[in-house]
Amino acid sequence: MAKEYNAINLSQGFPNFPVDKPLKNSLAKWALEEVHQYLPMAGFPPLLEKIATLTQKSYSRKVNPDTDILITAGATEGIFAAIQALVHQNEEVIILDPSYDCYETPVVLCHAKPIRINLKDDFTPNWEAISNAMNAKTRMIITNNPHNPSGRIWNENDFVQLEQLLDLYPNVIVLSDEVYEYITFEHQHISIHHRPKLWNRSIAVSSFGKSFHITGWKMGYLIAPEQLMQEIKKVHQYLVFSVNSVAQYAINDYLDSVKVSDLRTFYQQKRDFFRGLLQETRFELLPCEGSYFQLASYAAISNENDLEFTKRLVTEFGVATIPLSPFYADAKQTLCIRFCFAKEDTTLQNAVERVLKL
Repeated sequence: MAKEYNAINLSQGFPNFPVDKPLKNSLAKWALEEVHQYLPMAGFPPLLEKIATLTQKSYSRKVNPDTDILITAGATEGIFAAIQALVHQNEEVIILDPSYDCYETPVVLCHAKPIRINLKDDFTPNWEAISNAMNAKTRMIITNNPHNPSGRIWNENDFVQLEQLLDLYPNVIVLSDEVYEYITFEHQHISIHHRPKLWNRSIAVSSFGKSFHITGWKMGYLIAPEQLMQEIKKVHQYLVFSVNSVAQYAINDYLDSVKVSDLRTFYQQKRDFFRGLLQETRFELLPCEGSYFQLASYAAISNENDLEFTKRLVTEFGVATIPLSPFYADAKQTLCIRFCFAKEDTTLQNAVERVLKL
């Protein structure tokens, strides 16, 4: 619809600004070298080493690059492979709604049962509901922090609650989707990597695509203990075998110079700029603690359902956003929509000029 109506697209989660020149130059350099054949299944060994170093620097967690890291064809492939490898028929997987759409399908393909539990109205975990859903059949809980679509992040108490709950269910593993891990603002991101108690039963999902504005490269990685990673690799081997060689060489070079900590400042400026523009509209802005998404309530503007409202935004005002109800199993209506602010400032300005007419 955005294309059909020539709308400004703040819907899908992809940046529209240039990729960092050193990364593009590195890709161009390696494209001319003879590095176009298969790399080892787990990934380019020097890149695995640098991910281990990055994890140590970011989270003070030491991981073994030979056994605990897997380069994946984007975070989505990593999530799919992990679920397919570790979830079995008739088991249950807890998914916290609103949730990203790549979680449920691999669960269903395992002939397992997705258990969709709504977050609270402020998009924080409802630990009472999660606890009530846990049982002997529960195999996995999928967490997403920083959260898409809400932009909320977990606090210390959330992890304490998770750990206490998992003490009661020793066979449950955690799939921790942390693709926006380096995009948090006032409060530091707390990662599964910070929780030694959970290391032996968790898989952390990361994304070079999100961190380095290269979503089309489809480059991510998993970190998990060897006993879980061995099973994940069995699926990965027959799903993609190995990931794009040239891209792995380029990212390996880039990690020598890039400071992932700079992402926080870069995106906080984007967030603050966009929120400042939206203050002039009739939208009510919800907290944005991480990711590059901003939720806004349109309750003061309309009582339409979110699908109809977002369609009208495109057709009448020329701005594309994302409704929240498709992220819920029960299609819950929150009267909220999601904006992506990973865009050039002029794009954000032009979009807000249009929605000011609401």
